[in-house]
Amino acid sequence: MSDFASVYGGMLWAIREWAQWDAMVAKLQAEADDGWYVYFVGQDLPQATLSSTAFRRVLAEIDILLHHDHRERYLGIVYVDDRERPSLIKIYDPNNLGASCGSSGSQVPPGWILSRMRPELLPGPKIIPEGRLRWWRELFHGQRGV
Repeated sequence: MSDFASVYGGMLWAIREWAQWDAMVAKLQAEADDGWYVYFVGQDLPQATLSSTAFRRVLAEIDILLHHDHRERYLGIVYVDDRERPSLIKIYDPNNLGASCGSSGSQVPPGWILSRMRPELLPGPKIIPEGRLRWWRELFHGQRGV
């Protein structure tokens, strides 16, 4: 089993509180380097890591999206392998939650994976709304390999 598959399928910690998310985002923004892959599940696998500038931009836009679209008192849709020094962050799309735990018999895939390991192809959602695809394209202004 690959490192990615092992971490992805292993024990992950929920980021339940918005304050935990905000602190993690601030820390990742401050410590950003060129070592992060960003994978929009259901789209092409990233071929390379992002520059620190691009990673900060993606993280900021995901943060805005989560705060705008997940209007709950708690977060609970982000999971990490390590809360202090994550190497894999699994983020569920607030507009495609279903039963992410699989209790409905059908597990909903995450929307985005931020990973220090090269991600592997994951089954995506049956339908990705055009609005999400447009958001993603605009985020990268047509850049490939993300």
